[in-house]
Amino acid sequence: MSRRQKGLTDEKVRKVAVGATVAGVLLVLFLIVILIVQFVQIGVANAQSRRLDEEIARYEQMIEEGEGDLDFYQSGLGLYYLALGRGWQTPSNK
Repeated sequence: MSRRQKGLTDEKVRKVAVGATVAGVLLVLFLIVILIVQFVQIGVANAQSRRLDEEIARYEQMIEEGEGDLDFYQSGLGLYYLALGRGWQTPSNK
């Protein structure tokens, strides 16, 4: 029998096993890298979500505080205060 007809020799089996092992290790490393990237993206998204929630709470608080100011400035006394602040004078101050 010639070498060609023997089929898989021990050397060929060893080469296939090494190749499969290398391919498996590379696949696992690739999947680990993808997993790490996903965890980083999740962390960044959570941080952004937290920051936006804080900003929303701050704006809601500003709106609540501003509603009282709006009522004041829509009243006659508030308008009088704004007018004096802008340089208007009453007849008694002239």
